[in-house]
Amino acid sequence: MTFRFKSFVAVAALIATSQVAVAQGVPGGMERGARDGERAAGPVGAAVGAAVGGVVGGVAGVLGVDDRPRFRTYVQGRNVRSYSYSEPVAVGTVLPADGVTYYDVPDDYASVREYRFTVVNDRTVLVDPRTRRIVQIVE
Repeated sequence: MTFRFKSFVAVAALIATSQVAVAQGVPGGMERGARDGERAAGPVGAAVGAAVGGVVGGVAGVLGVDDRPRFRTYVQGRNVRSYSYSEPVAVGTVLPADGVTYYDVPDDYASVREYRFTVVNDRTVLVDPRTRRIVQIVE
C-alpha cells in the first residue's frame, strides 16, 4: 500500500513538473524535474523526473510556437552569416568556442533573453551562452 501511494505521489509530481518544463525548455525542465522527482520519490524519482522534464521541455522548446516564424524573419533580416559546422546540428550540441558569432535576442522575445542566437548550417539556433549548447533549433 505504501509503495502504491509513493508511486502515485511520484507520478503526480512528474505531471506537475512537466507543465513547468514546457515553459523552461530542456535544461530548465530537466533541472526542475530532477528536483521535484527527488522530493516526491527519492533518487529514482529524481532520475525519472529529469528525463520526463527534459523530454517535455525539449518538445515544447524555449521559444513559443507563435514566436518562431517572426523570430526567423527577424534573423533573416539581419543577414547573419551561417557558421559551417561539420557535425549534425541538434539540440544539445555544444558549438566550438572559436569561429561562431553569437547575437543578443531582441527585447521582443523576453522568454528567451537569457540565450543568444546564431545561424549554423543555415539553421537558426538558440544557444546557452555559458555552455555554447544549442537549446533550440528555430524552424
